[in-house]
Amino acid sequence: MIAAFSNLSKDVKQYMLVTFNYWNFTITDGALRMLVVLHFHQLGYSPLEIASLFLFYEFFGVVTNLLGGWLGAKVGLNRTMNIGLAMQVIALGMLAIPTAYLTVAWVMLAQAMSGIAKDLNKMSAKSAIKTLVSSDQQGALYKWIAILTGSKNALKGAGFFLGGLLLAALGFQGSVLVMAAVLAIVFCMSLLWLEKDMGKAKNKIKFSQIFSKSESINILSAARMFLFGARDVWFVVALPIYLGQVFGWDHVMVGGFLATWVIAYGVVQGFAPRLTGKAKGIVPDGRAALGWAALLAVITAIIALGVQFHWQPELTIIVGLLIFGAVFAVNSSLHSYLIVSYAKDDGVSLDVGFYYMANAMGRLIGTILSGWMYQEYGLAACLWVSFVFLAITTVISIRLPAHPKVEAAL
Repeated sequence: MIAAFSNLSKDVKQYMLVTFNYWNFTITDGALRMLVVLHFHQLGYSPLEIASLFLFYEFFGVVTNLLGGWLGAKVGLNRTMNIGLAMQVIALGMLAIPTAYLTVAWVMLAQAMSGIAKDLNKMSAKSAIKTLVSSDQQGALYKWIAILTGSKNALKGAGFFLGGLLLAALGFQGSVLVMAAVLAIVFCMSLLWLEKDMGKAKNKIKFSQIFSKSESINILSAARMFLFGARDVWFVVALPIYLGQVFGWDHVMVGGFLATWVIAYGVVQGFAPRLTGKAKGIVPDGRAALGWAALLAVITAIIALGVQFHWQPELTIIVGLLIFGAVFAVNSSLHSYLIVSYAKDDGVSLDVGFYYMANAMGRLIGTILSGWMYQEYGLAACLWVSFVFLAITTVISIRLPAHPKVEAAL
């Protein structure tokens, strides 16, 4: 296996290393989210209080994506990726203290560090792909982005299951210590093998350039913000608590279902190029993003109606949300390809960072609304807010630019 790896091209080796880092980080990120939701719900925290634990996680994700793109272009993506790995190890260590000392303020601080780490890592991984694929290979770029994003979400789903399983087997502190140890090993490997100066801009980068001046990127970023707000308004806090409160599921069942959802979501993302035209020799454009957003809005409205009128609640939620996840996956994969395609070659992380800043803003809005809407009005209300956000995404997507259909390189 080592001999086979050594025979690969430099770009493929770097792609594999970036993906390996991203995979390991993603598992701990998914597990930590599930650990925090389930553990603090078990301690008697209300849905809104649990949502507040993620407030700094999402807020600093907004800040990190905005500044992290500039930092990646200035110092190199290898450094921003390694900083993210190190910060996640520290964040996990902060949560390993006895439960009596896990105050809301302390957990929010640890979650803030984890949010910075997650978005530095994600921005670095997505931007790195642009540096490894030539600009005339849009089909290959779409395929590589889809594989990276799809595998990430499948592993995040595995992380959800792992979080529920670890909580049941090792408790909260034992779980975060195990994850910190594994990620520390990954960090050391990354320091040794990740290429120096990957993604570092050739020209001097001004701080004022953190805000995108590209109309297409601004439109796509706005659509992304509402797309992810639509997911997180029911997924982050409302759904895990609902499954336990209303259906009586235990930690492992809740983690297992959410893991299945996200794994299926990731698998569909990996196949997204085939679903959106690559098999016919074309790559998608803004019109494709518009159509898939509209379809997702319709599906969400149907699920919301089913939940509101109590039509076979378990069947509606389980089947409906699996369908939602599949269509959402295609939307997400399309956006992930379009941002890297629209981004400038030099200093790519600036454009990608701005776009993921909007992504993080959507998650922040969705997370806050998830706790508040569920606590005050229930899951059906969360789904109706999701529908409204998706309708806005659809309207915004009308302005996404179409581009000539080009041959999709293998």
